Amino acid sequence: MKETRRISVGGVDIGGGAPVVVQSMTFTSTHDVDATIAQIGKLVEAGCEIVRVAVPKNEDAAALSKIVYLSPVPIVADIHFNASLALKAIDAGVAAVRINPGNIGGPDKVAQVVKAAKAKNIAMRIGANSGSLPEHLRDLEDGADALVRAAMEEVVLLEKLDFYDFKISVKSTSVPEMIRAYRTISDKVDYPLHLGVTESGTPFVGALKSSVGLGALLADGIGDTIRVSLTAEPEKEVEVAFEILKALGLRERGPVMISCPSCGRDNVGVQSLAETVEDRLRSYEEAFEVAVMGCAVNGPGEAGNADFGIAGGRDTGFIYAHGRVLRKVESATLIDELFNEIDTWIEAGMKRPKRLKMAKSATELMAEAAQRA
Repeated sequence: MKETRRISVGGVDIGGGAPVVVQSMTFTSTHDVDATIAQIGKLVEAGCEIVRVAVPKNEDAAALSKIVYLSPVPIVADIHFNASLALKAIDAGVAAVRINPGNIGGPDKVAQVVKAAKAKNIAMRIGANSGSLPEHLRDLEDGADALVRAAMEEVVLLEKLDFYDFKISVKSTSVPEMIRAYRTISDKVDYPLHLGVTESGTPFVGALKSSVGLGALLADGIGDTIRVSLTAEPEKEVEVAFEILKALGLRERGPVMISCPSCGRDNVGVQSLAETVEDRLRSYEEAFEVAVMGCAVNGPGEAGNADFGIAGGRDTGFIYAHGRVLRKVESATLIDELFNEIDTWIEAGMKRPKRLKMAKSATELMAEAAQRA
């Protein structure tokens, strides 16, 4: 990743070579403490490392101290338009505040918030969204340029106030616009960057847009913390975020499943097989790879690096592990046998054997095993 400054949000390091941090936001009414804490619990269970809560009213700010006390992860207060709410959130002990200096009430109000943040030694998030640009930048034809200009105006303001503990976002609903904005600002500053495609949509479309946008930037080494914005339960955002990071080799959390597309050789119903395996894998926190293949033709070779795998058949299938065929089993017990092998391996310490170069491919070995059965 690109080397950036490091800031701390409630003890969670962001930037400066730290792992990319996954965060999300509650959609409960923040003043409903029980509901908010329950949702934070679900987010943490999914792997969320920082949680942001909306603070649109005084009653929400009044609830923050209890939420901060009860939450197992750092809480960030999301503030718009009202600097007094930011001050109350800081007094309540939040780990950071998210403000838009362009709509918080002017430089004097920003200075008040910065002074309070300094006194409590907490960080801030600044930046712009495509839907909330300052009025003087809304008519620019280049949306990415407008986002960068808005963010840089905020950077200059905070630096004049001798404040540097902040991260920046330049989010857009347009994936190409968002990518260009982040690439541009990455060349201009060394502050940590908070990545996201804002208002990306429902789980299917939103996950795709976020994967393209965040993936393109993260693959270039840009980005220190991410939020996947979905019209869905917030823990779904965390699941998608980790899948993006896992696909890029940036984080490990839970298993990775590899499955083949269905084709004319599929005589087991690989989609159903893969969905069943995927569902059972959700209960595992350990990091390992499982391959699910619909036949023994290409699967074992294509997924040979997986820790475990199955290749289905009409009546029988094969289980393989660490590049070697284990045995042929009946299709009815294929999945159970797979998870028995996984559980045994985990209990034994997850030791990966040295892979020896085999004279015959896994496919050939499977074919031989089929002839012997």
